[in-house]
Amino acid sequence: MEKIRVEHLTKIFNGHVKQVRDMLAKGKSKQQILEKTGATVGVNDANFSVQDGEIFVIMGLSGSGKSTLIRMINRLIEPTSGHVYLDNQDIAKLSKDELRNVRRKKMSMVFQNFALFPHRNVLENAAYGLEIQGEDVEKRHERAEKALRRVGLGGYENQYPHQLSGGMQQRVGLARALASDADVLLMDEAFSALDPLIRKDMQDELLELQEELHKTILFISHDLNEALRIGNHILIMRDGAVVQVGTPEDILTAPADEYVARFIEDVDRSKVITAGTVMIKPYTVNVDSDGPRVALRRMQHNEVSTLMVVNSKRELVGTIDATDTIKLIKSDKENKVQGLGSIINADVPTTTADTPLRELLDQFAHTAMPVAVVDKDKRLRGIVIRGSVLAAMAGTGVA
Repeated sequence: MEKIRVEHLTKIFNGHVKQVRDMLAKGKSKQQILEKTGATVGVNDANFSVQDGEIFVIMGLSGSGKSTLIRMINRLIEPTSGHVYLDNQDIAKLSKDELRNVRRKKMSMVFQNFALFPHRNVLENAAYGLEIQGEDVEKRHERAEKALRRVGLGGYENQYPHQLSGGMQQRVGLARALASDADVLLMDEAFSALDPLIRKDMQDELLELQEELHKTILFISHDLNEALRIGNHILIMRDGAVVQVGTPEDILTAPADEYVARFIEDVDRSKVITAGTVMIKPYTVNVDSDGPRVALRRMQHNEVSTLMVVNSKRELVGTIDATDTIKLIKSDKENKVQGLGSIINADVPTTTADTPLRELLDQFAHTAMPVAVVDKDKRLRGIVIRGSVLAAMAGTGVA
């Protein structure tokens, strides 16, 4: 279900709006516009939607417009034009009091620099948003304590920010956002100031919290590996414009242009591309209705020497090969109908569609045998072959 919808959102700083629009329409670049008019194109005609309960990552190089974009969503920056809908309510049309209420109860923001008050302890910092909302002391402290426990800071309530590590300070900022119980979290490069190991821990923590809380999260990052790791969808910006929106696999397998292609060239694809992306249709035979002659004919027709064996429910049973099938036919001197049961090899490696290719590499390092992709009911969905895996990892295409 759609939680946020952005339509034709634009921000032009330093005036000259009509002139800048005319220059944009003529294909002039952000730099050309700045040199000609002194105006800066923060965001240019952004359009996208965010689904309820997903992590939506906005990324781009410095100056691409990502921070401006996220601040227009809660109107910390007023748009020049366009619309932002939250639960189908146009944020741009809200009065100051209505907007203040949305910021207090529906949207919370987590900043890169932690934004903690040095003179307040951890509990008071975590409860600050609730204090602004007018909650009484006992209730806001109760909710803040619960949020602190969620982010692993139970017992640190009376410490002060200077007594905490960078990662712990960021956890306080996250707890403050969680304490408000807002539907939407806006996270502006929330982990970028952290050391790599702490940053990974915070990513893990965010993913664990998301499994429990199912918030809608807009997360700004300049790190593609981070975006691929945590994002359900990724939006890539350049010079204020949206270049591409898609799932991590969309971005890796079908970059929109050379800019995106350069962005992803150093990514470890095996961590992101899944078995479901590279699987191909298997050639099968039904153990409940087909015999060896049908199986052999199917092998000859499709020019393969192995078939996957399924039952009438399409549940995976195993495999058969041409050599055993021919032997079975030759042993049937009276030309009787025989089943395939005696020649089925039930020892077939399996995986699920959402398994990253990285987890299959060891399998293909030792054998060229295909891996069967099955669903939760053990029904066969496809097979993964070594050639498709190598092509996907090399970026030369997927099956």
